[in-house]
Amino acid sequence: MSNPFTALSVESARRALAAQLRSAQLEEAELDARILLGAALGLDLTGLVAQAARLLTETETSRLAQYVGRRIAGEPVARILGTREFWGLPFRLSEATLVPRPDTETVVELALEIFRERQASHQIRIADIGTGSGAILLALLHEIPGAVGVGTDLSLTALKTARDNAAALGLADRAGFVACSYAAALRGPFDLVVSNPPYIPSAEIPKLSIEVREHDPHLALDGGNDGYDAYRALIPQAAERLAPGGALIVEAGQGQARNIETLMTAAALVVDRPPKADLAGIPRAVSARKMPP
Repeated sequence: MSNPFTALSVESARRALAAQLRSAQLEEAELDARILLGAALGLDLTGLVAQAARLLTETETSRLAQYVGRRIAGEPVARILGTREFWGLPFRLSEATLVPRPDTETVVELALEIFRERQASHQIRIADIGTGSGAILLALLHEIPGAVGVGTDLSLTALKTARDNAAALGLADRAGFVACSYAAALRGPFDLVVSNPPYIPSAEIPKLSIEVREHDPHLALDGGNDGYDAYRALIPQAAERLAPGGALIVEAGQGQARNIETLMTAAALVVDRPPKADLAGIPRAVSARKMPP
């Protein structure tokens, strides 16, 4: 089969690629085309503009055609490239990690708001339950100088990915990673406990987009029959390990915030603020505090 990008200039290849992706009904065809072309050529946006008139090499056209085939088949751009930006930081991915999403940045935002309100004079300790790529934990360590943290996960592959990301971001000396179920192997006290747990009801997973259904690990998606299995497990564990005045912040699925707050209250935590909404207006980050005795 002939390669559709053979003998094309960089700019012509970008247009041809965008047209292919649009014809495949992909919503962000223009953006995907720019990112995939840049990756295939090893160029950023400035480089693509500067080299717009040059012809692609045979190696570049072959790589680009491979990327396009994978994207049209439903593989997310982040999976194709093996990396995704979160909180302005680059994160490597693996088959055992979710692709970090902008919605999850709401958890980071709320955790930072709570941290800044406390104005703690001691070294802040953070736990990230179900850390995956380490995105939430490492974003917080990047923002809070001197803080230390630990991420847990059942997957050893995910933990290796998180460790590699910590090292690449220069945070390895402040981040540890432990294999366990939720917070089972951790000892407190922690000032912040954060988590993006699996919260999709099992029956809903087959209805997800192919990008999520076929490429994100089901272990990180499946929240059980009603979507709350992970919250029932991690909220009591987190409550035991929080320092007095410490806060638990979790990501919630659409329509789940109120029930999560009920579970937090049942664990003797105090819900003292409304959930923080994401850019779509969905209550996304839910928090509660452990009150001093």
